[in-house]
Amino acid sequence: MTKAERTIGTPGFEQAAGEPSDGKAADDTAADRTPEPDAAPGGEADASASRHKRRIPVLFGVAALAYALDLISKTLVVQHLENQPSVQLIGHYLQLVAIRNSGAAFSIGQGMTVVFTLIAVIVIGVIARLARKLYSTPWAVALGLLLGGALGNLTDRIFRSPGVFEGGVVDFIAPAHFAVFNLADSAIVCGGILIVWLSFRGLDPDGTVHRD
Repeated sequence: MTKAERTIGTPGFEQAAGEPSDGKAADDTAADRTPEPDAAPGGEADASASRHKRRIPVLFGVAALAYALDLISKTLVVQHLENQPSVQLIGHYLQLVAIRNSGAAFSIGQGMTVVFTLIAVIVIGVIARLARKLYSTPWAVALGLLLGGALGNLTDRIFRSPGVFEGGVVDFIAPAHFAVFNLADSAIVCGGILIVWLSFRGLDPDGTVHRD
């Protein structure tokens, strides 16, 4: 039967089974041409949110571990080593001796406790700001080390004698021919070295890689 006969509904004409009418065919064709909703943006957003959630726990997990180890070690040192003879671990090359440090890491800047307290507060604020766009695990580890170390020494400066923001930091690791330091200092230095290395490699905190 011709198309015209089908169109005007010629008596006796029965549409073949499964054959769509022209209107339905047009609708189906239009539907075929209609683009499906783009799922990519939503998928990228979900992936971005997932990355964000994974990195923040890494940051605070590393910071909590560094802070806890520093706090526990200083507590033990104050209880068992302060006002006691030094303990030799590797002869005179590495000893444990309790001292109070009013300066920065490795006894730098003695007598500037208030200044270094303010610096530590600023560092913590900067880390908190970077954490909002932290998609890189190595950066999360580096910043976690910095945060844990800064919090460890800041706790000493706030709560230890002689007073708030003037307290002496407890140092106890004494290598030969080197400054006495603590685990918080070690965390800060390791975090700083890792940040320099990541920057040299071109890896940004948001996970992107750039090449100069």
